[in-house]
Amino acid sequence: MRVPRIVLAAPASGAGKTSIVTGLLAALRARGLAVSPHKVGPDYIDPGYHALAAGRPGRNLDPWLVGEERIGPLFLHAALTPRRADIAVIEGVMGLFDGHATRPGFGSTAHVATLLAAPVVLVVDARAAGRSVAATVHGFRAFDPRVRIGGVVLNQVGSARHAEILRAAMAEIAMPVLGVVRRRASLATPSRHLGLVPAAERAGAARDVVAELGAVAAEDLDLDALLALAATAPDLPAEPWDPRAAVAGAGDGTGPGDGTGPGDGTGPGDGTGPGDCAIGGTGAIAAGPRPVVAVAGGPAFTFGYTELPELLTAAGADVAPFDPTVDEALPGGTSALVIGGGFPQVHAGALTANAALRAAVRAFAATGAPVAAECAGLLYLSSALDGAPMCGVLGEVAAAMTPRLTLGYREAAAATDSVLAPRGTVVRGHEFHRTATIPPAGGGTVRDSAPAWRWRDAAGAELVEGFVRGGVHASYLHTHWAGMPAAATRFVAAARQARAVAA
Repeated sequence: MRVPRIVLAAPASGAGKTSIVTGLLAALRARGLAVSPHKVGPDYIDPGYHALAAGRPGRNLDPWLVGEERIGPLFLHAALTPRRADIAVIEGVMGLFDGHATRPGFGSTAHVATLLAAPVVLVVDARAAGRSVAATVHGFRAFDPRVRIGGVVLNQVGSARHAEILRAAMAEIAMPVLGVVRRRASLATPSRHLGLVPAAERAGAARDVVAELGAVAAEDLDLDALLALAATAPDLPAEPWDPRAAVAGAGDGTGPGDGTGPGDGTGPGDGTGPGDCAIGGTGAIAAGPRPVVAVAGGPAFTFGYTELPELLTAAGADVAPFDPTVDEALPGGTSALVIGGGFPQVHAGALTANAALRAAVRAFAATGAPVAAECAGLLYLSSALDGAPMCGVLGEVAAAMTPRLTLGYREAAAATDSVLAPRGTVVRGHEFHRTATIPPAGGGTVRDSAPAWRWRDAAGAELVEGFVRGGVHASYLHTHWAGMPAAATRFVAAARQARAVAA
């Protein structure tokens, strides 16, 4: 299947990729094109700006989280949803060749570009260099012959004369210049310790920045040349990912059909026809009303992958979003609850003030109904966050900000049976937080709870993390359910059972 596509990468973080990509998305959309936005890696924040610019969800492409075999299918699914895109624009992560710490290059922008056979545009921060930029670009072009660098965008250019020097340097190495972007202090995007401030927290201000970035891109980038480069990408030999097929082939992790073989949503004939939504390897989804899965959103909980609600829906649930900062009750008929990541510490005042919802969440969890909480969700379920009262679902567990940033990919095994996975299930995820729980995440010291996950650190020592308590699974580990679709079927099955008990 042919989808015109380009990857925008950089020699290192901080080169301005997100601003350039967001502006490009907005400029192409202003031309009347349907643009599919993508982000390499696990980042949640950049896709929010991409979505504002493109008018459709920004989606992640992370080989560690979902597996190499799903990158092409997930890319095609995004490019075809909600309608076929005219072009796909993929923003890289960190430097072009930076990836997994212990598997050189794995999960890097170069890795994803190779999997997608996509040409790369290198965004170079030229603010403090002239002809030397050519040496940098030449080195990146020569480093891995499998990666095709089709041009550069020169960012943070100081003057017309500076631009002339840079263009002449690129001509020396026969590298096309696809854009020259001048410095504009007005376009600085507010940052936070984990990256940019989420677009959902900036509302109108974010839309204004996206509009200005689009105007800059239309003026400073060679849009026609970028479109022409994207059109050189060859057919992609893959079938689009299908969430219905993924859950049909996944089961619930308790037996055959656990999503590790054919029928994981990456090929035909595996769940796209009538009566095909099997769970637990037993056949079709149980008949009867669909359980409601409430998914937290709003400014405090902005972290989530677009495929999660798609998988929940495919597994037989109705997804109902709610905002814990303002909604005083869970959505009607809620049978399960998902609380993802975000910055609850920034909105702790509003979360604490909404005592009615905190009480509703605490009472809901006490029924044993399924609750899945990741990172910010874990903090919200604690008794307090930096002294601000939270839901108290985890008993005496509290949380606080710390000076140390914890981040990195993890390969974890379920430490106990839970609403997400049976004990021993191996998953891949990532941590990204600057908080800690007291007592530490891992259960054991917390009454009526068990650890959620086990993994080994860089030195080989085994660590336990998270809490499983009744139907609650709360952890710092972020996961991508497209890489573990059995979690969706298991979770919805638990929601269906909870609904039946409540009835």
